[in-house]
Amino acid sequence: MSEVSREKIESALDQVIDPHFDKSLLASKSVQDIRIDGDAVTVDLVMGYPCGRWADALRGMVSESLEQHAQVSNATINISHKILAHSVQHGVKRLENVKNIIAVASGKGGVGKSTTSVNLALALASEGATVGLLDADIYGPSQPRMMGLSGQPESVDGKSLEPMENYGVQTMSIGFLIDEETPMIWRGPMVTQALEQLLNDTKWRDLDYLIIDLPPGTGDTQLTLAQKVPVSGAIIVTTPQDIALLDARKGLKMFEKVEVPILGIVENMSTHICSSCGHEEHIFGKGGGQTMASEADIELLGMLPLEMNIRLQADTGKPTVVSEPNGRTAEIYREIARKAAARLSTQAKDYTSKFPNIVIQNT
Repeated sequence: MSEVSREKIESALDQVIDPHFDKSLLASKSVQDIRIDGDAVTVDLVMGYPCGRWADALRGMVSESLEQHAQVSNATINISHKILAHSVQHGVKRLENVKNIIAVASGKGGVGKSTTSVNLALALASEGATVGLLDADIYGPSQPRMMGLSGQPESVDGKSLEPMENYGVQTMSIGFLIDEETPMIWRGPMVTQALEQLLNDTKWRDLDYLIIDLPPGTGDTQLTLAQKVPVSGAIIVTTPQDIALLDARKGLKMFEKVEVPILGIVENMSTHICSSCGHEEHIFGKGGGQTMASEADIELLGMLPLEMNIRLQADTGKPTVVSEPNGRTAEIYREIARKAAARLSTQAKDYTSKFPNIVIQNT
């Protein structure tokens, strides 16, 4: 093949828009290599976000574009992903064995933040990432039940805790350490100290992402966590309701003040479809998440329906992503997870692990 044909191949790849970046494969720098051998072409794509389940669809898009725009019918498309560590707040120490921490927050309770957190963690894991989930809601820890986990975590060395694991996600929660019906009558400083211990004393195993399900609100606990926990990005969960949006804006402003990038907004309970007649109704309003995203110049990652199965599946310890992996709602969760991870991949990288330690000794 001539050099012109290589140009046609690059042009064809430039026609393929990755919906998670909203950029072409060339613009997002996902094309690692192009090899030409007679009429056979091999393209190596390395994505900055986990895409195991989506890779086949992407492969089809690339093959179609190569055939249409470069007249290449004999193409091999290799797709892999590489998750890098990204920068955190200035002056906050990174966690060992954790590349990226993503905080999932809401300005108020009752908007489905915990259900969203667990499904996003499971979605990232289903796409091939190594994922952890920290339940930071001390007063209402729900992740043990949602993750179908019970019992207490082990401590091999008597100093640290081994994370509990189910569905391929490493999980830690205060709920593992107390009785499910025991109320946590703690003041703010105790809550903050407990969360720091859960985060730092858990032996996380080589995580690409640690999802933190933050407690609702924007009080002292949330602010302290946002200042002390090395967060690479945050996701705000809201409903279309005006009151929820008002509080979600406060959460967004809190992260801006502590210099944590907002990866996007998730609009939960966006629309309700009657399970009996199929009628669709916007119970909590319409378009609120998109309006908020536009005003703040951030991305609306996705909209989730108000659906009985989401609640039932979480309550029984088999969240939607694992109980109905091929359903539309699970696919929405995976789309949101991939978009958030893709947005994170465009941010500044953290290279501290590549720097040598300099030790000055008196000799």
